[in-house]
Amino acid sequence: MSNFRFALRQLIKNPGFAAVAILTLALGIGLNTAIFSLIDELFLKGLPFPEANRIIRIYGEAKDRNLKQLPSSVPRFWHFRDGQTALTDLAADLSGIAMTLTGLGDPTQVNIATVTSNYLNVIDLHPILGRTFLPQEESSADVAIISEAFWRKRLSSDPAVLGRSITLNSIPHTIVGVMSDPPVAWFGQNLEVLITKPFEGKNIGLTQEQLARGAGFLRVIGRLKPGVSIEQARAAVAAVQNSYHDKYPENHDGLWTNTLITAPEDAVGNLRPAFVTLVIAVGLVLIIACTNIANLLLVRFVSRRREIALRMALGGSRSNVISLFMVESTLVGLLGGTLGAAMAWQLIPLVPKLAGANVPIDPATSLHTSVFLFALLMSLFAGAATGLYPAWQSCRSDLSSALKESGRSTIGSPSQQRSRRILVGAQVALSITLLAGASLMIASFVRLRNQDIGFQPNRLWVGSVNLPATPYADEDRRAQFAQHFLEEISRFPELQSVSVSESVPLVGFARSYYARTDQSSIPIGQRPVAPLHYISPGFFKTLGIPLVEGRDFDGRDTPDHPAVGVISRAMAQKLFGDKDAVGQQILMGSKNQVGEPIDIVGVVGDVRSLKIETPNDSEVYRPWAQHNTPAVFIAVGSAIRQDEVMRIVRLTLNKIDPSLAILQPGPMSLLVDASLGQARLMMALLGTFAGAALLLATIGIYGAVAYSVE
Repeated sequence: MSNFRFALRQLIKNPGFAAVAILTLALGIGLNTAIFSLIDELFLKGLPFPEANRIIRIYGEAKDRNLKQLPSSVPRFWHFRDGQTALTDLAADLSGIAMTLTGLGDPTQVNIATVTSNYLNVIDLHPILGRTFLPQEESSADVAIISEAFWRKRLSSDPAVLGRSITLNSIPHTIVGVMSDPPVAWFGQNLEVLITKPFEGKNIGLTQEQLARGAGFLRVIGRLKPGVSIEQARAAVAAVQNSYHDKYPENHDGLWTNTLITAPEDAVGNLRPAFVTLVIAVGLVLIIACTNIANLLLVRFVSRRREIALRMALGGSRSNVISLFMVESTLVGLLGGTLGAAMAWQLIPLVPKLAGANVPIDPATSLHTSVFLFALLMSLFAGAATGLYPAWQSCRSDLSSALKESGRSTIGSPSQQRSRRILVGAQVALSITLLAGASLMIASFVRLRNQDIGFQPNRLWVGSVNLPATPYADEDRRAQFAQHFLEEISRFPELQSVSVSESVPLVGFARSYYARTDQSSIPIGQRPVAPLHYISPGFFKTLGIPLVEGRDFDGRDTPDHPAVGVISRAMAQKLFGDKDAVGQQILMGSKNQVGEPIDIVGVVGDVRSLKIETPNDSEVYRPWAQHNTPAVFIAVGSAIRQDEVMRIVRLTLNKIDPSLAILQPGPMSLLVDASLGQARLMMALLGTFAGAALLLATIGIYGAVAYSVE
C-alpha cells in the first residue's frame, strides 16, 4: 500500500507526465476495447441458440455459372426434408418481407419472416409467452408470434396478448406467442413478427407453376443429429440431391450441388477477414502506445538514478526498487484503462451508424462485463509491459556515479540512450506502416464511392409499398394500382418524374434464366441468369439511366401485346456482339420448359444494381403492365425537399388506398451510402487507428525529448 501511495504522489507531482502517459494508454486501450467489444458481439458471444454450431444452413450452388448461396425451392425442401438422415429435422424461412399492419393506429409496415412450423424448435428458441407454431397451422391457420419489442411498443405489454388479433396485409392473425427479440445476425434488423404458411408464393409474386418448377426463395436450416459431423451431413445431403435430380429432372435446381455451413459461419463468417485486419491494426496501435509509455518511463526512471542509488545505498534491494516502479507503471495502466473503457463506451454506438445493415450489430449494443474484464486485463498487461524494462534498465546504473550527480541533464548510459532511440524508431515505423495501409484503404473507398454506378441517386426519393393479396390478388389489379397512382401523382408539377418498379438499384431484385432463341435446346437449369426488374414507363428517366438504343416502355406494352424487354449494354454485347440488339429476341424464364420469347425494344446503360463493387454482365427490364409483384418501389425525381416529396406521395396513396403504408422512405443517396457500409466502417476504423498511431508517435518523440532536457 505504501508503494501505491508513493506512486500516486509521484504522478500528482508530475502532472504533465501523468497526463501524457494516461491519455496515451487510454487511446490504445480504448480502441482495443472497442474492437474487442465488436468481436465479442459478432464472434465470441455467438448466436443465442443452444449448440448453435450444430445448426446447419443448406444452400444450393451452381458452380458452372458461379452462383452461390442459392435459396431452396418448395419441391427441393420437401424432398430433402423427407429423404435426409443426418439431421434431426429441416426447417425453412423467408425473411425480409414487409407487410402492412393496420388496426393499431396509422397503417405502418412491419418486417416479418414466414417460417415452417418447426423453425423455432430446430433452433431451440422458446417463446417467453405462449407457444410455437403447430404442424397443422403451416397450411391452414393465420397465426403469429411477435417479438418482445413489438409486444411492448405496439401492444403496451398487454398481459392478455395471447389470442389477440393483429391485421397483416388485410388478414387477421391470431397471436399465439411472444419471443425474445430475434438476433440481428440471424434474422436481420427490426424483425417484429413470425408467421407460418411459408410455401405460398403470393407474397413475393410467384405463380404455382414457378413454385412447382423449382423457383427458389426459402432459406433452409437443420440441426445435426447427435454424433453426426458436418462432413457426414454433407455426404448424406449429396446423396439426397442425386435422388432429387432423378425425381425432378426438369426443375431449375435439379443440377445444383449443396453447400452446408454452420449457423455462426453463415451469420458472420464473411466478416472474419475484415476483422482480422482490424485486430492487427488496432494491435499495432496498442504496441505503439506501450512503446511510447515505455520510452517515457525509461527517461523518467533513469532520470531518478540518484533516488534509486540512495535507496539501494540505504539497504533497499534491486527487486524492491523494481517493484516500486512497477506499481507506478501499473497505476498508469489502470488509469489509462479506465479512461479507455469510457472512450470505448462512447465509440461503440457509432459502429452501427457507419456500417448500416452490412455488419449485423444491434444498434443497442453496449459494453458488457466480459468487455470490461478485457479492458482491466489489458490495463494490467500494458502497465506491467511498459514498466518492466524501464525499471530493470534504471536499476543497472552505477551507484557511485549516480550518487555524485546533482541534476537531471545527463540521462542514462549509452545503452539506455540507444534503447530510447530504438523505441522511438519503432513507434515511427509502426505508425508509418499503419498510415500507409489506411491511405490505401481510403483511396480504394474514394474510388469506389466516386465510380460511375449507372444511375443518378441525387435528388431522388424512394419508398416501398407492399400490396396485400386482398384486394391486389393478381397482376391486373396491381397494374391498375400502378397506373392509377402514376396518373394521380403526375398532377403535381413540382415532381419532375415518377415511376414504380418491383425493385430499385441495390435493394430487391429477382433473377431469371435467359438464352438466345437459337439456344432453346439448352435445359433451363443450365442457362445463365440475369437480374430482372419489372418497371413502369419513366423508370429510366427517373433514375437517370441512359437509353442507349431503341425506346422506353410505353402504353403499348400491355398484357395483350407481345412480351417486350429492355436489356443492359453489357448483356447486348454478351449476346449479340456488334449486332443491333433492338429487334432481336431472347427467351426468359421457364415457361413451358422453353422460356417466354421476349422482343428487345431497347438497350440502356449498365447499372451496378446488385453491388457497387461489382458490375453486372447482364440485366433485363420488363414492363410492369405485363408482369409485376406485390412489392412496389416508388421513385420520385424532384428538386424539392424530401419531406415535401414524402407528403405528396402519402397524399396520393391516401386518395387511392388509405390502408397502404410506406416502408423506409428517404433519399436514394442514403441507400447508396448504406451499400458501402462495411467498406466505410473499415476506412473509418483504419483511418482512426492510423491517425492515433501517428499522434502517439508524435507525442512519444516530443515527450522523450522534452523530458530528457529537463
